[in-house]
Amino acid sequence: MSGPASTDPKMESVSGSVDIDKEATAVPAKKAGGEFVYFALRSRKFLFATAILLVLIGFAIFGPMIDTTDPMDTNGVQMSSPTMDAGNWFGTTILGEDVFAQFVNGLRATFFVGLLAGALAAFIGMAIGFTAGYKGGWVDEVLNMITNVVLVLPTLAVLIVISSYLKARGVLFEAVFVGLFSWPWVARAIRAQTFTLRSRDFIDLAKLSGRGTWKIIIQEIAPNMSSYLFMVFILLFGGAILFAASLDFIGLGPTGGMSLGLMMFNSVTYGAALTLGLWWWFIPPGLGIMAIVGALYVMNVGLDEIFNPKLRDI
Repeated sequence: MSGPASTDPKMESVSGSVDIDKEATAVPAKKAGGEFVYFALRSRKFLFATAILLVLIGFAIFGPMIDTTDPMDTNGVQMSSPTMDAGNWFGTTILGEDVFAQFVNGLRATFFVGLLAGALAAFIGMAIGFTAGYKGGWVDEVLNMITNVVLVLPTLAVLIVISSYLKARGVLFEAVFVGLFSWPWVARAIRAQTFTLRSRDFIDLAKLSGRGTWKIIIQEIAPNMSSYLFMVFILLFGGAILFAASLDFIGLGPTGGMSLGLMMFNSVTYGAALTLGLWWWFIPPGLGIMAIVGALYVMNVGLDEIFNPKLRDI
């Protein structure tokens, strides 16, 4: 990581919008928190995206309690269209499975994968990015080499090889796999921002006070990038959901359980769209994925306006 930071669409979408003032120091938490709430309550984009996500999260949490049907139970009426009858709101599949039960359980698994994979990728990316940007030298070179290796690895080929040795794949395995391959752009983006902060006067004062590397990173550098890091996590969350849904759709997802991507995979496998006309089988998961990722994108745009005074129209 000794050369100039490489350009990446995801990096630019965050680093280009959240500028770190060269003369800025850490804003007191109470004041920063109050300012965030003030502008967040006036941002239509942020409030709209938050409302959609809260509704979907509510479905994921309480849906399985409302409809206790096993999503894999095939004892129902086959290919029944949606009705207002309790337990049959989204109809049934060609095998008699309850689509609503699959949808709410799939939402829960999808959010779980996005949250865990996003958190894992954020942790790895931040650890490597902060360390490389702050230390520089040979540490930067080694971490840059590791980042580039992960960046060019063919993820599908790796997953196919791993899957050949596994008898079963679970949602946890998918979340960890997605997280382990989603962090390189984060490391590069945070490294570039850390480079701009490590030469500031307050960092020099922290060094003179005898603080260790990670104390300086956690107590001085990270707080000055808090809004930046939050937006990075939002991008990772949405990217992990899309990544996992793509793996599910091509048959490389979990072999047990249910997710929105697996619902789409099963509906295509059985010809729900082209042959059987079971629109209620493939439309809900597709709309669910689109709503989650779209809401996260709109939330990111709203946060961009909240954190960046230059973009505020609120």
